[in-house]
Amino acid sequence: MKKARFAETQILRVLKEVEGGRYVKDVCRENGVSEASY
Repeated sequence: MKKARFAETQILRVLKEVEGGRYVKDVCRENGVSEASY
């Protein structure tokens, strides 16, 4: 089985930042995630 690229805590942090009002584009860029993956 393939290892996850991002830890569960990292994923949750990104989701909470966007829910808090930050732009998806900015959060994704800072964390190395593509907008398509979001």
